[in-house]
Formats: sequence, structure tokens, C-alpha cells
Amino acid sequence: MPFIGNQPALSYTSFAKQDFTTSATTSYTLDQPVANENEIALFINFVRQEPTTAYTASGTSLTLTSATSASDDMYCVFLGKAVQTVNPPNGSVGLSQLSATGTKDATTFLRGDNTFASAGGDGTPMVSAYLSSSQTISDSTWTKIQINTEVIDTDNAFDNSTNYRFTVPSGKAGKYFISGSAQLSGNNNDVTGTWIGIAINGSRSIAGSLLYMPPATGSAQARVQNVVTIQDLSVGDTVELQAYIDVNSGTPFIDTTERHTQINIFKIG
Repeated sequence: MPFIGNQPALSYTSFAKQDFTTSATTSYTLDQPVANENEIALFINFVRQEPTTAYTASGTSLTLTSATSASDDMYCVFLGKAVQTVNPPNGSVGLSQLSATGTKDATTFLRGDNTFASAGGDGTPMVSAYLSSSQTISDSTWTKIQINTEVIDTDNAFDNSTNYRFTVPSGKAGKYFISGSAQLSGNNNDVTGTWIGIAINGSRSIAGSLLYMPPATGSAQARVQNVVTIQDLSVGDTVELQAYIDVNSGTPFIDTTERHTQINIFKIG
């Protein structure tokens, strides 16, 4: 007759078995409860016993008609308790059957943490943003650079209006390449020193994150500084570019000439 519904997958049945430690008794305890003796096949010294005649069973109680001895070998197979396994046919599992996160396509592979990633690193998130209008800052004070114009922001992970920082989005923890640059000016005053730093979660105390330029004298002392680092970041970590200018007098500022003040971030692994 025709079959209604999905065609069942091939299944294989493995019956549960219990070995007994025998003694001079007729009473034993089963590992699994049964409705009656017909749900188990009992073997004593490798000879199958007849249900009801040689033994009875109910629940977890097994009762023999004749007592065994300590030298007997006895085991039972639970006919009513079968463990079924299903092996899917070759080529039957596709992308739609996988629950992994990430982009599933010809350019990605499935990692051990059940996420899809590109070989050699995702490449995203990817951010490139710059400062489009000059920013005045206080003398001798670490200041966040208010980078406000995005060129690339693949995951909408860069805030260019309030906090001016990148935040690692969900599912994107890993190693990141981070570079920053800034054009720092003493506004026609002697510059005692300038620093640029990449801050992770507000802290600049990381290897390779700070760059210092020595004192300079004369008018219009502006210099472009660059800093590069690779960091292992977790979801929710923040990245921002900071600057420090020390001048003899006047108000220092961060210039925007030729987009010298910018930050670039992308995931590499």
C-alpha cells in the first residue's frame, strides 16, 4: 500500500543487555522495569529459558523457578527496551539543517565553536572612519578624538556621534588589527610633546598602543602620528583613539588636513 508522510530514515536497533552476579537464590533485580517476563530473554549458562515456566518478571523483580548457583552465568536481553539510531544518507545534510551562526556560503567553513568563519579570519567587522572637523582639546590632558565620519562600517559597530568608539558586536570576538593616526597641532605655539594612543575599554595600558613625539619649537608645530596594534578582543570591548598635546601656551587642537586623523579596525582571526 502507498506510504503517507515522510519516508522513514533507515534505523538500527540495539537491545539492552544486563549481566547478573549469581548466587544460590531465585530473586534478582532488573536494571529496567518490565511489564512481564515476555519482555526479556533470560539465558542461564548460555541456554535460553522459557518465560513463565523458568522465570517470571514484573517491574524490576525477576523470580526464577529454580535457584541458581554462584558458578552459573546468567544474563538477560530487554526485548521491550530498544535503543534506535538513525544514520542520515550520504549527502542528505545541507546548510538548512545546521544551527551554526554566521554566514553559510562557499567562502566560509564551520569552526569547532559551531560558527561559520572565513579562512584566515572573517575580515569583518571592518571600520574606517576619520575626523572631518578640527577638534580643540585641553592642554596636557588625554582626550578622546571625536572621529565623526565613517567610510566603512560593515556591522554598524562604530559610534560616530556620541561615544566615538568601536564596540565588538555579538559573535565577533577574536583578534583585531587596529591602526590610528592624528595630526596634532600646538596652534602656533611651541609643542612640549604629543602622544597618540589606542584605548581598549578606556585604558591605554596595552603593548604597542602609545606613540610619543619629542618636543619641538617654532610656529605651527603640527605633526602626524600613527599607532598600530593587534589585540584579542571580546564581545562588548570598546576601542577608541585618544590624543595628548603639551604646549607652552595657547589651545592645542587636532587637525583634519587630508584626513590625517582617522582610525581603521578589522577582524583578522
